[in-house]
Amino acid sequence: MLFKRYRFAGLITPISYTVDLLVINLFAYFLPINFQYPILFHSYLTLAWIILSVKNNFYGVYRYTKVTNILKLLFNQFVFFFLILYAFIGFFKQPNMSRLALGEYFIFTAIAIFSIKFLNYVLLMKYREKVKGNMRNVVVIGKNKKTDQLIDVFKERREFGYHFMKQFSPSETSFNIHDTFVYIVENNVDEIYCSVSELKNSQLTEFINFADNNLKTLKFIPDNKNIFSKKLTFEYYDYIPILSLRDIPLHNPLNSALKRAFDIVFSLFVIVFILSWLAPLIALIIRLESKGPIYFRQKRSGIDNKDFYCYKFRSMAPNENADSQMASKNDMRVTKVGRFLRMTSIDELPQFYNVLFGNMSVVGPRPHMVKHTNEFATRVDKYMLRHFVKPGITGLAQVKGYRGEIETDNDILNRTRFDIFYIENWSLFLDIKIIIQTVINAVSGEEKAY
Repeated sequence: MLFKRYRFAGLITPISYTVDLLVINLFAYFLPINFQYPILFHSYLTLAWIILSVKNNFYGVYRYTKVTNILKLLFNQFVFFFLILYAFIGFFKQPNMSRLALGEYFIFTAIAIFSIKFLNYVLLMKYREKVKGNMRNVVVIGKNKKTDQLIDVFKERREFGYHFMKQFSPSETSFNIHDTFVYIVENNVDEIYCSVSELKNSQLTEFINFADNNLKTLKFIPDNKNIFSKKLTFEYYDYIPILSLRDIPLHNPLNSALKRAFDIVFSLFVIVFILSWLAPLIALIIRLESKGPIYFRQKRSGIDNKDFYCYKFRSMAPNENADSQMASKNDMRVTKVGRFLRMTSIDELPQFYNVLFGNMSVVGPRPHMVKHTNEFATRVDKYMLRHFVKPGITGLAQVKGYRGEIETDNDILNRTRFDIFYIENWSLFLDIKIIIQTVINAVSGEEKAY
């Protein structure tokens, strides 16, 4: 998992983005290019760079990426950047802009970003090799030529940042798959590499289910057969081909940074323009009806299954079961004001503070009480997958009608199914769509909003 062991690793791409954007804008500011509209030109450069970076996957440099691939990324990026740069003259009709100065700007910018990108690459390699930071604990399942080559890569290429811990051979009579699972959990293993040629289909299924339910990254060392029907991520570690089972969009640092930026902007908007005046009003109404705190906090399960306190406006009379029992239909604990707050989902608004603090996201799987997480983890297959990302104030399962009380097994099964679909198919557009549908549902009213 991306942020599982060393959270600063997720900052590398956003920082690289920021540094590169500073470079292209600072050179444009100080060199005598003679553009007439500074704001327009800087905005044009920034937007062009971001679009090109996304299109070319310019920041898709991983610990096992080869130098030749980095050169290819740089070449593609700057070829298109050159064309877009000179297109500004004709597109915005800038006859006084110096073509020579624009060429100098391009050369200086290219040299600077080339140097920064390679310096960043080398320093990270040295950091993992010498300091042994940002490491991933790995085990290998299988004993053959390819697994031995991969283990050699892990041991010899220390700059990749992988700490090889143990090899398990399914062909040995002493091999026990459950003992393997115990070792992985007890030794905090991050990634599991399986040779598919040595495992039975039933064993592969067990590894897949184990990885999903225990938040482990599972990757395959393929044979020459077309084993899997679903699309897998194909990567090379040196010259060893590796297949990754599940590609989660929010494990991409750029996507994660984009979603976090959206969360901060959206939560600040709600806090400043809605909660600033609505919270005191609701606090007064709650206090007039019943004694007790204005806010209710409850321990919930968050990303990586770490507990956090989720905040809501208090909608029930203070009671001993509030921390462990969900509200049911016609629940006598719910106050008159609370019933309105829950029906309109206004009671959830304080969770925008959770979003701002980084415990939650605006959109994501709804966080469950710790008690229910422990219960569903054993009852519902792949339930723990929902903890690969931050929980949300609203989510795909909620807008599809699976919110509130879990009355039957189908409720939690379908909720988990929608949550997994969201995690594997995330996009900012999907988040916006879910937010709009949530507002529509809140205005029109929902059957299970009690």
